[in-house]
This record gives sequence, C-alpha cells and structure tokens, in this order.
Amino acid sequence: MSGGAIPRLVIAAPSSGAGKTTVATGLMAAFTEAGLTVSPHKVGPDYIDPGYHSLATGRPGRNLDAFLCGTDRIAPLFLHGAAGADLALVEGVMGLFDGASDRGELSSTAQVAKLLRAPVVLVVDASSQSRSVAALVHGFASWDPEVRLAGVILNKVGSDRHEQLLREAMDSSGVPVLGALRRDGRAGTPSRHLGLVPVAERRAEAVESVGELAARIREGCDLQALLALAHSVPDLPDAPWDPAAELAPATETAAPSARPLIAVAGGPAFTFSYAEHAELLAVAGADVVPFDPLRDEQLPTGTRGLVIGGGFPEVYAPDLSANAPLRAAVADLAASGAPVSAECAGLLYLSRSIDGKPMCGVLPAEARMTERLTLGYREAVALRDNALAAAGTRVRGHEFHRTVLEPGAGADPAWGMTHPQRRVEGFVTGGVHASYLHVHWAAEPALAGRLVAGAARVAAGRG
Repeated sequence: MSGGAIPRLVIAAPSSGAGKTTVATGLMAAFTEAGLTVSPHKVGPDYIDPGYHSLATGRPGRNLDAFLCGTDRIAPLFLHGAAGADLALVEGVMGLFDGASDRGELSSTAQVAKLLRAPVVLVVDASSQSRSVAALVHGFASWDPEVRLAGVILNKVGSDRHEQLLREAMDSSGVPVLGALRRDGRAGTPSRHLGLVPVAERRAEAVESVGELAARIREGCDLQALLALAHSVPDLPDAPWDPAAELAPATETAAPSARPLIAVAGGPAFTFSYAEHAELLAVAGADVVPFDPLRDEQLPTGTRGLVIGGGFPEVYAPDLSANAPLRAAVADLAASGAPVSAECAGLLYLSRSIDGKPMCGVLPAEARMTERLTLGYREAVALRDNALAAAGTRVRGHEFHRTVLEPGAGADPAWGMTHPQRRVEGFVTGGVHASYLHVHWAAEPALAGRLVAGAARVAAGRG
C-alpha cells in the first residue's frame, strides 16, 4: 500500500550559511502554531538540527540520508516519519546540489527532493546582492530539470528598498518570491564544530529562539502560498518503512517472553541518536529506557544492554567524571559481558579519560581534544563476530569529531575501514563494540536484533 500524497516541501539553499535551519525551523514552528501537525526531516547525517525541528513541532526530527540508508529507503523512511502529519518539511544540507564527495548527486538535497517528488524552496542570502539574485536563482532552477525549484525565500534583506530591488529582479526569473526576511540576530543559535549547539544544552534559550523564528516567518513569509505549494505534490508509490518487517528476516531477536532492558544514554552530553534506533530495539524485543549520565548515579534497574550514542562529552567531561557511581556501574556492566554499543561520544566515555578527566575505564585508551576536525562518510566491514555485527557485515557510516583516541584501535578492532582509506578503528572487547563511526541502523536492522538477542541471553543467564 502506498503512503499517499503527504503535503511536503524541501527547504534548500545555494550554500551553507544562507539560513536553511533558521527558515526551516521557523516554518515548522509557525505551521505548528497554526494548528497543523508538522513532520520534520533533515537531509544528511546531522543530529543537531533535528533537535530544533523536534522542539518546533513536538515530533521526532528524522534524517534522510541516501548514503547511509540507500536511495531506496528514502521515501519509505519519509513516509514512516510523516505518518499522521498534515505537512512535512525537509531541511536540506549544504548547497542544493552538494552531496557525498566523489559520488555525484548521492546524498544531496537535490537527490532527496527528486526521490520524494517534492518542490524545493530556495533560501537565498541576499545580504550582498540585488539584481544578481535573479541570475543565481535562474542557474539553480535550470541546472537539473528533474528538480522542481518552485519558490524563493530571500533572507538577510537589509531594508524596504533592498527588498523592492530584489523582488523586481526576481519578477523576470519565473520563480516566485514566497518570503523576505530582514537581517535579525535576535533568534540566533550558537554554533560548534560546523553545527548548532544541541537543544538539550540550551533548552530555555532554544525555546525562546524557536518562538522568535516563528514570529519572523509569520511576518515575512506567505504561509498560505507555501502551504498551497506543499499540497501540489503527487502520490508517493512507496510503502512506509516498517521496523517490524525490516527485522523479520533477521536471525536474532529476543523471545517474546523475554524483554531485556536496554538503557540508552541521553541528556545534554549524549544528544546524537536516530529515532529509528529505539524503534528497532523495541521491535526486536527490548524495553528501551533512557538515562542521563550527568544526573543518574546508577543504570536503570535490570539493565542488560547499553547504547551510548554521540554528542559532545568533552564539554561535560568534568561532570561526567564527577559521577563516579555511574562510571563504576557502566564498567561493571561491560565486565559482565552484557552487550554495549558505543558510538563516538560513547567511545570516549568508555575510555580511561578525556583530557585527563577519568571516564569509565572500559577501554585501554585516552581521549583528548584537538583543533583538527575529522568529518566525512565512511565504508567499513566487521572483522569478527561481536555484540553488534556478525563478521563480514558491511556498513556505511559517518565520522564527525575533534577528538583523538590513543590508541585508535584495540587488539580486536570494531571495524575495518574500506573507504575512503583502509585502516582499522575502534574496539571489540567482551560484549563491547565501541567506535567513532555513526551508523544508521535502518540500513542494517540486524544490528539492533543482534544487540537485543545478546541482552536477552544475559537476562536469561546465558550471556
């Protein structure tokens, strides 16, 4: 059964820094305040923007990444996330046609827009141009005939006169202007490491910022025209992604009578997670319980497995270190052989220390901050059977950090990297699988099934 013609728009830009997140989040908040149920989505692997999207809409922010999940899963994942929504808004990544390095259009906003058959609204930074904006938009509108560039929102407009010049120039472009936003720093969002500071680290300020963004959008954009454009979409023939159906072929899941408890780290220090991970864990047979390593001194009672995702633990290293009871509890769980999946920030938390601050000591490695940003898509293979993946499992992932770990791999590495360079990385020890690599489990649901099956064995005393 197809997912239907969910009204939808893709919010894109000619380049990073034009204001995509400002406009997309403001639109999400404005339409939500108008009484619509809005489904928020983000192109690419970014975890932080979806936090602002979720704050604006009250629904989980979901990622659409064709490199991580494959082009065939984009529409199904979209339909799964947008179920029951009146409107879906998709924020793009980088420039409209920018994708994975050396992979053509793969993972670009343009590719996702085509896969979703969705019109594109281009957010243009107009701060240093007037008539040239029409030439810029004409180029983007004509570059790929399969991309429907259906409207423009002019951002960082300086004055009424500036707006008049821009609109006059755009009159000859054939692309309608659907909004014009003045330069305004009141709704700013602080950035870190090529992205925004996560909502969980500044929730009160973030709520105020999102409210201000909604007000600016209502004042400067034609919401009725945008909504009409969103309704002008065809049906998507795909069936929504179904975590239960995805896991059906998996060889390992928990027995229906044994639902092991898997604790998932959250709070301000561990904000990076894909919504589909918890859904897959639950469908695989686990009770999923969140905990906050900054505040909780013990793991949830009955924990038989642990997932520690990404975030910025280096920012909270003193507080994480000060929570010695939880660090000891995590170390004890790992020593018991229970399955532990740790990605990036989780990897650092399991190390001996971050910048000299003691951590859990599960891994024989030290972490430290550097000035160098490691960023990019990766391809990898599991070198041996472990708690997360069977030997030979091939995955695509994303790396994003300014830390280094010494050593960078254990005697049994978590992954053998195959692209863009060959190397080994991460740690497998007992039931622990720890790596810098962020992997989207929707592309490899067996990872969730294997983790839950391992936790069930521990719960049954067969670990």
